[in-house]
Amino acid sequence: MRKFNTLKSIPAYLPIVNIDTDMIIPKQFLKTIKRTGLGKNLFFEMRYDENGNIIHDFVLNKDPYNNSKILIAGNNFGCGSSREHAPWALLDFGITCVISSSYADIFYNNCFKNGILPIILEDEKIKELSEYAKRKEEISINLSEEKILYGNNEIKFNIDPFKKKCLLEGLDDIALSLKKSEKIEQFENKLKDHKPWIMND
Repeated sequence: MRKFNTLKSIPAYLPIVNIDTDMIIPKQFLKTIKRTGLGKNLFFEMRYDENGNIIHDFVLNKDPYNNSKILIAGNNFGCGSSREHAPWALLDFGITCVISSSYADIFYNNCFKNGILPIILEDEKIKELSEYAKRKEEISINLSEEKILYGNNEIKFNIDPFKKKCLLEGLDDIALSLKKSEKIEQFENKLKDHKPWIMND
């Protein structure tokens, strides 16, 4: 998992509430267990018409928002089923930070496990940031200092210290387990000595 520290981008603004994981990545694209290749199908039903043609009015199909690394969304983002393909699709598209007033719990936690920073802000602050999106102006995210910089202004946000550490160091669940590999090996060796039949291949 890539380390997350600072990020600068023109944000894309998607002011829709209750965007569920099926809207983020529809069920027909869940057959793969790979984390790559899903970006082209992100928000599929909003980005393409029934014939597979691009809907040019959709924000992520417009320049420069088609290269945005920050998505500003409506509240209750990521509700619905718990599919981890949703953050995979966002990440594969290039979005590494989502800003909303609230998230579904499972989606929120899945973001951290996949290198995406989900920021929670009040609606008033989101409206301020949305103006920068409309004007196609960059905003900056500083995770270490837990703040967003836009123009001459800044907004502070709060992140759980452990989740912040994982993003800063690029630690997913596997990497966290590997950090304890020495203790795991000691446990296995002890088990071999005392209960060798358990370790039989």
